[in-house]
Amino acid sequence: MINSKKVVVVLPAYNAAKTLEITYNEIDFSIVDEVILVDDKSKDETIREAQRLGIKHIISHKENKGYGGNQKSCYNKALELGADIVIMLHPDYQYTPKLIPSMTHLIANELYHVVLGSRILGKGALAGGMPWYKYVSNRLLTLFQNILMNAKLSEYHTGYRAFSREVLENVNYNANSDNFVFDNQMLAQIWYAGFEIAEITCPTKYFDDASSINIKNSSIYGLGVLKTSLQFRFQKWGILNFAIFKK
Repeated sequence: MINSKKVVVVLPAYNAAKTLEITYNEIDFSIVDEVILVDDKSKDETIREAQRLGIKHIISHKENKGYGGNQKSCYNKALELGADIVIMLHPDYQYTPKLIPSMTHLIANELYHVVLGSRILGKGALAGGMPWYKYVSNRLLTLFQNILMNAKLSEYHTGYRAFSREVLENVNYNANSDNFVFDNQMLAQIWYAGFEIAEITCPTKYFDDASSINIKNSSIYGLGVLKTSLQFRFQKWGILNFAIFKK
């Protein structure tokens, strides 16, 4: 706990058996109270590895629900356990768990309700091996989104995020896509609800066992991002209404 706030780390897992241990062992359990792992019908030994590590809360999807569907299970369970602060951490070790204390303190001290670990602040993305096509796409999409959402984030596409309970209870994340665009829809919902978002510099690693979406899925994701940004702007202008922005 921090400032009497319960801290829960959620791990949306898919074929993470090889990297789960190193990720889990870097979590600071002096402040983290609970860990939840949601396995999205992995083809490897992710569940068995989670059990070996002693992770208490393990949810196993009988069918693959997708990245967004996985996160819905993560956040619903975290709220059920009484979490005040929820950190979403990928168990593929692409993001270091060593930033959890910094991200958590910003929320626990009521400075921000949302904190993102940004790969773009500094030179962490390219230094960590992010492919050039992903870096360029990241920058272009982020520019487009900042213009339409009247914001100044360095990136919208990081998978390292921390939320207060208030945010999770006030955005309709269960109405979002079950696919990768879930992350983007959630940030649009957060902006729409009036919450501020903080960013901290986050080193990242691209390696064989780290999860990554292919070019086809990246293209689908990019189109989804553009759609979400336009929906946000039309909703703000009062031209159209979308279910994801309903409480």
